[in-house]
Amino acid sequence: MKQELKKAIENMKKYNSGVMYKEVFGFPSDIFYDALVVAPGWKPTKIIKDPSFEVTELAQHAYFSGFLVEKDGYKIAWAQTASGGCNLLDNLIICSEMKFKKCIFIGAVGGLSENFEIGDFCTPVECISGVYASHYFDNKLSDFHPFEKIYPDKNYVDKICQLSKENGCLLKTAKVFSTDSIALEYSHLDEIKATGAELIEMETSTFYKVTELMEVPSIALLVVSDNSTTGVPLLGREGYYQERYHQTRCQIIPDMIYKICTINL
Repeated sequence: MKQELKKAIENMKKYNSGVMYKEVFGFPSDIFYDALVVAPGWKPTKIIKDPSFEVTELAQHAYFSGFLVEKDGYKIAWAQTASGGCNLLDNLIICSEMKFKKCIFIGAVGGLSENFEIGDFCTPVECISGVYASHYFDNKLSDFHPFEKIYPDKNYVDKICQLSKENGCLLKTAKVFSTDSIALEYSHLDEIKATGAELIEMETSTFYKVTELMEVPSIALLVVSDNSTTGVPLLGREGYYQERYHQTRCQIIPDMIYKICTINL
C-alpha cells in the first residue's frame, strides 16, 4: 500500500470509530479474501443465478450492503455501493485495510459508438476522468487536472482478456470516459465523443486511481447497458437487448469473477 493511501486512511480514522469496513459492510477482519468485488448498485443476490455459489448477507443499509460469496472454497468479499466516483472512493479507502488478493470492479457502461452492442463484455484500457473524485490524492485540491487520463495495468488487462477468451467469451477493450452524471453525458455528448472514448460510466477512473495505490491486481468488468449512438436506451430496453444484457451480467461476469479468483496471474 502506497503512502498516499495510508494517509487517506489515517484521515478517515480521525473522524470515524470502529473498524470501518466492518461497520459499513460487515466484513470480518480475520478472513484473507480471494477477491474484493466492488459493485455500484449490484447485489450478488440479484445477479448470481448459478446455484454453485453460496451468498451470505453480512450487512444491509440504505445505499450500501456487504456479502460473502463462496464457491469451491474461494471467498469473495462483495461490497455493493451507491453509484458515482465519490461513493466508490470512500468505500475503497475503508476497504483497503482488508486482506484480499485481487480487486474487481463490476458495473454497467454506456456505449458511445457503433462498435459496442448492448450486452458486450468490456474493460477499460484508458479512463478519461471527468469526475473530481479521482483527484483527492493530489497534494492540493488546486492541483486538479480535468480529464486526466488514468491507465490500468496493461499486462494484467491482457491476461484477463486471454483468460476470458480461454473461457469462451470476448472481453472487448476501449477508452472509457468517467462522468459525474447521465445528464452531463447527454448535454455534452459531442465533446465527450471527441476525446476518443467509446464507452461512458461513472467510476472506473477513480477505481484505478485507488487500486494503483493499493498495489493489488485490479480489473474492471463492464457490460454495455445502453448506446446513445445506436439509439438503444438505458430505460426501456426489451427483447433481444434485455436478454443479452442479462446474460452478460448474470452469467458471464459471475463466472469471470470466479475464474479470476482461481487463476494465479
